Amino acid sequence: MNRFLAIVEREMRKFFRSPMLMIMSMMLPLVQLLVLGHAYGGHIQGAKIAVVDQDRGPQAVKVHEAFDSVAVNIATFTTIPYTDEYTAREDVRTGKVDAAVIIPPQYSRRVYANDAPRIALVVDNSDQVMSGALEGEMQSLVDALNQPVIPDRVVKQVALQIVELYPYVEYMKYLLAGSITLAMYISVMIGGGMLYIDDKARGVHEGYLVTPISKLELVMGLNFAGAIKAVLAGICLTAIGSLMAGLGIIFNPLADLYLLLLILGTSIAFNGMMFLMMVRVDDPLVPRAMFGVLNTLLFFPSGAISPVSAFPKWLQCIAVVDPFTYAVHGLKSILLKDGGFVSIQWDLLYLFVFGFGTLLIATPLFKRTL
Repeated sequence: MNRFLAIVEREMRKFFRSPMLMIMSMMLPLVQLLVLGHAYGGHIQGAKIAVVDQDRGPQAVKVHEAFDSVAVNIATFTTIPYTDEYTAREDVRTGKVDAAVIIPPQYSRRVYANDAPRIALVVDNSDQVMSGALEGEMQSLVDALNQPVIPDRVVKQVALQIVELYPYVEYMKYLLAGSITLAMYISVMIGGGMLYIDDKARGVHEGYLVTPISKLELVMGLNFAGAIKAVLAGICLTAIGSLMAGLGIIFNPLADLYLLLLILGTSIAFNGMMFLMMVRVDDPLVPRAMFGVLNTLLFFPSGAISPVSAFPKWLQCIAVVDPFTYAVHGLKSILLKDGGFVSIQWDLLYLFVFGFGTLLIATPLFKRTL
């Protein structure tokens, strides 16, 4: 144990002598949480819609009133009057406005005659987010216009009543689990994989080889120190990110225990995976070249940005074996749902088995020679 703890002490002393290393390992996830959390998942506001009214009848006035109601209340869009349909379509195409609504001639007469009245919506579908939001808002307005003035006493249509289990989850809260996991991955990559290869390149690693330290003690010591660094990064980002996102779950002691178990399991899994990848690498440029590839290959298929069920089959196969997936799922289960131990038991099992399994595989591959 003395030899094992000596390795851990040496690695931690080196780590704490460079506090900027830990700060920078958390900077990217925090910036990502702050920027992406506000840039995505928000409600569209301030869009510009051109309105070409070729009818000017009483039913067209009701459409204008509905548009004014949206502009005053939820402010999804504001309307700009146009007199020419061609100009409106060209302005949508060139980006001067986001969409155009065409109220055709005889619209009011068709409404009164129940003769298939239509309103045209011209959208720039090169931006799927904007066009989808405007289409959904316009469909809601059309559904409201289709409601009878005097409703029937007996409801004849099927209605869908939605029951939400949790309060409104902002995208920043949804992204928090992925940011915590990413911070731990960066900490392991910088404070574990890259430093290990740099030590070998500088000859520091040779000092271990002249001691009676066994391969198992050396591997476990290096990975234990790396796990401590990742745990510290995970705890710091969980606390800071939860406060930034407005999550009060961190003040629940039982939830904190589950979060600590997930952070510990994730750190062991990441360290084992990274050590297995780097155990035979000697060139210090290799981990730096691999950083971006591994980040893309492991982070994005994990469900941190969008649900795994939306991926193609080949990407879902990567998500099944990706430790990021289980870390993100477990953290979301506690931070967003307060699901308890039942919701994370399989995540913990996979992370710990994956971590110790990769370490056991890496130990015999470790060369105790130059």
